[in-house]
Amino acid sequence: MEASTSERPAAAEGGVAPMVRFDRVTKRYGALTVLDDLQLDIAAGEKVAIIGPSGSGKTTVLRMLMTLERIDGGVIWVDGEPMTHMPGPGAAGSGSLVPASQRHLRQVRGKVGMVFQHFNLFPHMSALKNCMEAPVTVLGLSRKEARERGAELLSMVGLGDKLDHFPGQLSGGQQQRVAIARALAMRPKVMLFDEVTSALDPELVGEVLTVIRKLGAEHDLTMIMVTHQMGFAKEFADRVCFFYQGRIAETGAPAELFGNPENERTRQFLSAVLEAG
Repeated sequence: MEASTSERPAAAEGGVAPMVRFDRVTKRYGALTVLDDLQLDIAAGEKVAIIGPSGSGKTTVLRMLMTLERIDGGVIWVDGEPMTHMPGPGAAGSGSLVPASQRHLRQVRGKVGMVFQHFNLFPHMSALKNCMEAPVTVLGLSRKEARERGAELLSMVGLGDKLDHFPGQLSGGQQQRVAIARALAMRPKVMLFDEVTSALDPELVGEVLTVIRKLGAEHDLTMIMVTHQMGFAKEFADRVCFFYQGRIAETGAPAELFGNPENERTRQFLSAVLEAG
């Protein structure tokens, strides 16, 4: 893994460092470069939608933040700390970084929660127990505390009457809402959503997007969403990033990027998506 030195994220406007920084991050699979020298800062509380064609590196961005993929170059920072690296021996003040230990990765990754396309719930556990498991085993919460937290979050996503239901007894939209509550139970600072509506029947999409909308309005979360729902991205996001061939080809406010894209490839993509939709 390349990168022995890296600057701590500089303060953005208002003197606050970004919540997430990809500092010249590269990811390769053999000879294929999936992300090419990615530079991206996301502010605390910002809602960013990532769009682009298949294979452009969108989901890889989220998987690297969850440490499900190792990076091949650069440094990822979360909440002012390097996640993929840590200070080297005797490196105080020198800026020298070495690849992170598993302990360091786990500690920083605890600030990030992710909701996957295919729910990934434990089928043998009730909705409530799905939300309790990680807070008890990872955070060390008592079962009473975890139960109270899980019940509160399931009520928040509209499933207060489904605490004892198993995933197989719930619709796809309800399962995805359980998955959102489960991720929130870990009290993350950053929430990642990977095509969370693409596995749902069309009539169930709205209920999940309503929950995400509510989260964005009522909670101080940094949210990064990979989506093919252009209408929702336009309405929900503070900023949209269009990925193409492992790079950000264009980024901007939704009204600008959707209304008057500057990049020809962005225009082609949006035209094709809107025609298909």
